[in-house]
Amino acid sequence: MGKGIGRKIVNDPVHGFITIPNDLVFRLLQHPLFQRLNRIKQLGLAGFVYPGAQHTRFQHSLGAMHLTFEAIKNLRLKGHDITIHEEEAVLAAMLLHDVGHGPFSHVLENTLVNNISHEDISLLIMKKINGEMDGALTLAIDIFEDKYPKHFLHQLISSQLDMDRIDYLCRDCFYTGVTEGAIGADRIISMLNVHNDRLVVESKGIYSIENFLIARRLMYWQVYLHKTSVAAERLLISILDRARELVLMGKQLHASKPLLFFIKNSPDKATFESNSDALEYYSRLDDYDVISAIKEWCYSDDDILSLLSNCFINRKLYKAKPADEMSTAEIQSLVNHYYTTYKISEVDLRYFITDNIVKSNTYNPEVANIMILFKDGRLEDVSKASDMLNVDMLSHTTEKKYIFYLPKI
Repeated sequence: MGKGIGRKIVNDPVHGFITIPNDLVFRLLQHPLFQRLNRIKQLGLAGFVYPGAQHTRFQHSLGAMHLTFEAIKNLRLKGHDITIHEEEAVLAAMLLHDVGHGPFSHVLENTLVNNISHEDISLLIMKKINGEMDGALTLAIDIFEDKYPKHFLHQLISSQLDMDRIDYLCRDCFYTGVTEGAIGADRIISMLNVHNDRLVVESKGIYSIENFLIARRLMYWQVYLHKTSVAAERLLISILDRARELVLMGKQLHASKPLLFFIKNSPDKATFESNSDALEYYSRLDDYDVISAIKEWCYSDDDILSLLSNCFINRKLYKAKPADEMSTAEIQSLVNHYYTTYKISEVDLRYFITDNIVKSNTYNPEVANIMILFKDGRLEDVSKASDMLNVDMLSHTTEKKYIFYLPKI
């Protein structure tokens, strides 16, 4: 326990009582850039499908930090040397791993910004905070970037079986009520070990890993890529695309300064690194900017922006239908309806009907492996070690193509 903070405890509905373990974590929790995550939903627009999915990136980051602390304690019990300084750093890195998320988490990652991931922005924000804290996050940043010699510490933060994934599966399952996503987090953590500077799972834990992989696949298609959630995301993207089109034509729109900055500029990685305004405005941007703007745009004198905004606010979402289930005649009937009803041009048709491919793969051994450690010291990839599950099938990318269209109102 760090000096000065006393015994600070947070009551988390998923993991129970979470202890704030040191001064650095406590200071980061109170930092405005971390508090911003209270205003960003973990599951974006999944609340349109699962009304309970109102939890935030703040809650998830705190939970992931807690699980990392539990994993460190377990690894120490198994004889692995992790210093207090390393512990402090890896907990800080995990706490801030999602600090670069934009409004509605992943939804607008390629809409408000261009060719820069939330991980890249997280790193920029961590460096900004590090400057404010006189280098207190230097080791945390090294671990986050996997530049520290003990690579297994980075794997706790980012790997095929990291504490980030374990927390979001537990948390998202809890708040959506999708019980098929339940996993044994405590069991998985207790089975973790380190072999040749690599995070591995003891063979006794293989069934928990099988369950983890199955749960992850189910959660992707039942929650993260649920067709109604994806349809809501496409509608939100269409609204912002229309807003950008109008702004670039010189039309004045009511929105916060940070949101207008990103609508006008859609900055890329180079812009973030060279223009301090980009990171400053991003640090002020959250779900509330977007929702407030859309509420204003419901009354826009642009018919398309007004229509789409009203559909979003009043949950008249795009319909989503598998592309192979829509005939050419069906699509043409919708197109004729839009032309007749809304008097739109062919260029504007994309705001009424569009298509998109959603894809997922549960386990990607080409990026990193989940390795099973047997008692004889043998290591084997989970896809080979499992005798109950064809994990190879889970590594294949599954794609679904949808047609998204405004229903006839």
